[in-house]
Amino acid sequence: MTALDRIIENALAEDIHTGDITTLAVATERRAARARMIAKEPLVLAGIETAARVFHLLDPDILFTPRFADGEQVSAGDVIAEISGDAASLLQGERVALNFLQRLSGIATLTARYVAEIKGTGARVVDTRKTTPGLRTLEKYAVRVGGGMNHRSGLYDGVLIKENHIAAAGGIAMAVSRARTRIPHTMKIEVETETLGEVTEAMAAGADIIMLDNMDIDTMRQAVAMIGGKALVEASGGVNLETIGGIAATGVDIISVGALTHSCRAMDISMLLEVS
Repeated sequence: MTALDRIIENALAEDIHTGDITTLAVATERRAARARMIAKEPLVLAGIETAARVFHLLDPDILFTPRFADGEQVSAGDVIAEISGDAASLLQGERVALNFLQRLSGIATLTARYVAEIKGTGARVVDTRKTTPGLRTLEKYAVRVGGGMNHRSGLYDGVLIKENHIAAAGGIAMAVSRARTRIPHTMKIEVETETLGEVTEAMAAGADIIMLDNMDIDTMRQAVAMIGGKALVEASGGVNLETIGGIAATGVDIISVGALTHSCRAMDISMLLEVS
């Protein structure tokens, strides 16, 4: 079983559990049906293959025909996909498929808005680890669909020394030194800083990436000038659609936005069923 199938199986088990009482009561025999998934508002589509997989795991005989691909702009009223098969199977998969599609499209749509705000600046929009437990792989995929990029996937694939790590190690220099002796030479070290003094310490310690955490625009601009291209610069904290343009103008390379995954709104998508 693939990782995606495990996620979907868990979602189906959560919803159906011991049986769909309503469907079992009203759909007592197999009947051929058709359904359409319809966008109720403009969106950037993400998760169409996940939605299809929901129905295929429930019933391999279901035919799922997408009318749009992930990453495409969809208008209100557009038919996103057409589905045909046993009515009971379509009813049982409806909510789980829509939940994935609405959530992932919400992330992709919001990400696309952030990316559009800094177009032409050279800065990149990236996500964070502030994801729904168990859905990180899918949610980070949706960020990419929306034109953003991924930060580290988890604690296992990148070094990010934050304020609590610095406190535990006894300072930035010690934290960087210890990390450097324990990681492959191909791996970069990022250090979170909150003041210009900490930026200076991170540079002296040889950090590859310096995060400017919750700095105001003027301080951020000074930090970028101090670093002078000797390390990649990431801005984090206080980022929203109103502030991201000013942050990008300071010359930072990367802007991390937790809101992409922790504060996005699910898109409005419905499924309408027709029974033959």
